[in-house]
Amino acid sequence: MIFDTIPVGQIDTNCYLIGDETEGVCAVVDPGGSPERVLEMVRRSGLKLEKILLTHGHYDHTGAVQALVDADPAPGPAVYLHPADVREDDTRLYPPPAWGFNHFEDGQHLSVGGIDVRVLHTPGHSAGSVTLLAEDVMLCGDTLFAGSCGRCDLAGGDEQQMLDSLKRLAGLEGNYKVCPGHGPLSTLDQERSGNSYVRMAVKWR
Repeated sequence: MIFDTIPVGQIDTNCYLIGDETEGVCAVVDPGGSPERVLEMVRRSGLKLEKILLTHGHYDHTGAVQALVDADPAPGPAVYLHPADVREDDTRLYPPPAWGFNHFEDGQHLSVGGIDVRVLHTPGHSAGSVTLLAEDVMLCGDTLFAGSCGRCDLAGGDEQQMLDSLKRLAGLEGNYKVCPGHGPLSTLDQERSGNSYVRMAVKWR
């Protein structure tokens, strides 16, 4: 699996690329801004952009979606978002429903070429937050950070759901590479042992 990442937008959201060199296709995860830099990352991979996967709907994770769709001739990349984050009441924070989305479901499996991408619904930061598992990579958006977790005080956030989601991630088998929406990468073993929020979630939930 080809893997790449760049910081994008005004608050340095981590935008990721996962790709299958054999099939010649890739997906971009959380293109929150700087569309020209995201397109350059895709060009650098030598792969065709097939899917845009959004861990949640906040503007700093979706800001370059329209530009990426417009840059690719029809039919263009398919865009995926959990339906709980398609909100008509807060288009300042969330993308406009008129964009149209393919909807994630908990337990769903998507393919990026020959790469299997498993979807886990992990609400807490937002009602529709998801974590994406691709081989040994965990793309967790603003649910799990290195040494911390996402804030729960924005629209759609819920502290109790966040603890449930952190416990679910901690209970996964294996030592995934943790790829958060902001900040440095980590590993799931490091977060199990050293992240106080994860440890609290495991102990009390």
